[in-house]
Amino acid sequence: MDRRFPKFLLLVGLLSWPLAHATNGYSPTGFGTANKGLAGAGVALPQDALAGATNPAGMVYLGERIDLGLALFSPDRGFTADDNAGPPPAGPGDPSSVTPGNYDSRRDLFLIPHFGWNHQIDQNRSIGVLLGANGGLNTDYGTDVWRNFNNPGGTASSPTGVDFAQLFLGVPYAHKLNERHAIGIMPIVAVQRFKAEGLEPFQALSVDSTKVTNNGYDYSWGYGLRIGWLGQMTDRLSLGVSAQSRLYMTEFDDYSGLFAEQGDFDVPPTVTAGLAFELMPDVTLVADWQRIFFSEVDSLSNPNDTALAPATFLGADDGLGFGWKDIDIFKLGVQWQYSPKLTLRAGVSHADQLFDNGQALFNVLAPATIRTHASLGFTYRLMEGNAVSLAYTRAFNETISGQNPLLTGPQTGSVRMDQHELELSWSWLFD
Repeated sequence: MDRRFPKFLLLVGLLSWPLAHATNGYSPTGFGTANKGLAGAGVALPQDALAGATNPAGMVYLGERIDLGLALFSPDRGFTADDNAGPPPAGPGDPSSVTPGNYDSRRDLFLIPHFGWNHQIDQNRSIGVLLGANGGLNTDYGTDVWRNFNNPGGTASSPTGVDFAQLFLGVPYAHKLNERHAIGIMPIVAVQRFKAEGLEPFQALSVDSTKVTNNGYDYSWGYGLRIGWLGQMTDRLSLGVSAQSRLYMTEFDDYSGLFAEQGDFDVPPTVTAGLAFELMPDVTLVADWQRIFFSEVDSLSNPNDTALAPATFLGADDGLGFGWKDIDIFKLGVQWQYSPKLTLRAGVSHADQLFDNGQALFNVLAPATIRTHASLGFTYRLMEGNAVSLAYTRAFNETISGQNPLLTGPQTGSVRMDQHELELSWSWLFD
């Protein structure tokens, strides 16, 4: 192997770090440019060396290849505080309010690279390496959002927001059981980083007031596993199933007073099933169902509209969280082999609402409201085994309105987000 290869991988990893990619919760629509052109559908249709992140069983059908890409991601997110707040708090523990107005998060352009390599050991086995992001959340409000929450926690600082990112390294191994069935397994190593700013008023609601906010970046490491099966049921129909375990991460020690279970922030498990059907010799339909089990991670699923007590303080086992629910995502795509060189793609996906209206307050820090995506894409094969792919994804604006009588009394408000993403990748095919 070229000695420059490990350095190249490290460079891709470092470049991947400053990202924000909140789509289905904080999970991207798909992995790899071809997959994103189908709005993430394709558990039964592997197409590039990032396919292992969707279904590792499909890697055995891809041959020798390298895929390298870069996405330009542009989220527009923010919240509105309505002008209907109650009286100022009379004492500690009374509801406060947010200054009425529209708040828009700064920083709305991010570059997100990805890398995948697949090696065909023989006609029945393959192994690879892929590096990518499973999303993140970023908000940066250029003001002291919680300035009215100064009794009794402390004076809110500016700016207000969070910066959360994840990086994943997977090593997929795939094996053909026979001519029609393959299985795959992919050990995963993950790293996360997080920082929070401007949350001082919530220190009084924490089991450790020194581990809530303004502690700079903290890092978390962990591991997990993805397994998959791919079956060619007929000459025209393929089925695929894939599941990823919970990724067990070390705690964010510097924010153990913010996240439930003393800083625990594991990655929730997922399961995906789908089909690919050859409607005509040059047209393939793909359909996937995916479920993300956010309820398995208390820091994500614990509600924030429950009665305040030491047991529900920030950082406690049952501490206030984002109120995220398990969601189902349905994805549908079509691929047209227009010519031997040009492949065209389109897709759409739709997800359940991630959190109820009463959970909107804490989600101003992570306004993951998106439910519907639409995508277009293509791959163009060049000479000498090279190919270029492009995918554009539009995540349509979604607003969730709500009220939290516990913390903001009668005041209402809403959180919102919409997104654009343009991804370009280059493929080297060695067969």
